Amino acid sequence: MAGVTRREVLHYAAAGTVLLAASPAAATPQAMQEAIRKVVGSAKVMPGRMQITIAPLSENGNTVPCTVTVESAMTPQDHVKAIHIFNEKNPQPNVISIHLGPRAGKASVSTRIRLSETQTVTAIAQMSDGSFRTHSANVIVTQGACLEDTP
Repeated sequence: MAGVTRREVLHYAAAGTVLLAASPAAATPQAMQEAIRKVVGSAKVMPGRMQITIAPLSENGNTVPCTVTVESAMTPQDHVKAIHIFNEKNPQPNVISIHLGPRAGKASVSTRIRLSETQTVTAIAQMSDGSFRTHSANVIVTQGACLEDTP
């Protein structure tokens, strides 16, 4: 609790307030790779057949629109089973997992995600034949989310 005086500690203690020294989570690209491996196991992940639509520049990382679309016939024999979105520098690398079936009709999902800073967003699609597809996009964030200072 560097920077906090003894007087401030006594003041907060008298008011019944608890001071916690918090530091930002040390998220890394390696943490994202580990999260991806938990989803795909030892399977090979191939590029292609999918697209991430996300702004390459975001002024505010609190709510960044993101759409993932996968090319698929969406038939019982050929469909997308799941779409997973990961980021490399947020406290938790697995943003969302969406499970689909052939009755979904279209393999496309839209959401808004929080980004703590400039980073790469990666989507993984699990296909019905057991294969995995991927696509990544870089996003420059000028005002990050997730790690904001609070008064």
